Amino acid sequence: MSEQFQKQPFEIEINLPVRTYDIDFAGIVNNIVYIRWLEDMRLEMLALHFPLDEQIKNGIAPIIVQTRVDYKQAIRIPDTPCGRMWIKAIDSLRWTVNAVILVNGKVAALGEQTGIFVNLQNGKPIRVPKELREKYQEYDVSPLLSNGEILVAKAGKPADPSF
Repeated sequence: MSEQFQKQPFEIEINLPVRTYDIDFAGIVNNIVYIRWLEDMRLEMLALHFPLDEQIKNGIAPIIVQTRVDYKQAIRIPDTPCGRMWIKAIDSLRWTVNAVILVNGKVAALGEQTGIFVNLQNGKPIRVPKELREKYQEYDVSPLLSNGEILVAKAGKPADPSF
């Protein structure tokens, strides 16, 4: 994994295996696979920091409302991509995660997802759970600077401004 990125809030890193069924007619990983990889990364992050089974027991669940993927280079069957995901922002109702997919240390794709939490009984949006907001605030993440390019993390070093 490349060392060029600063550790971010809730950051996870996983290998993303390329399967034969992931390849499209052009011989590259199909664009929908990237969406699955984002889900795989998000589920890993939840398992470590805010387990989904606990959320369901409490009658809530995260729902994706927007997904964006910027494809930078094609991934092929012999490649061994690695994915990183972290929480970019949490406010009272929404949360945003960013992701990067790397192959041999080079960016193959950038992803961003925005989501909300819903009450499972009525399907209505709820506030981001206090436990998650407080855990995120422990990272002491500062907002974007006025130029919108640099996010300053607790260590005082620039974070990855991929979006």
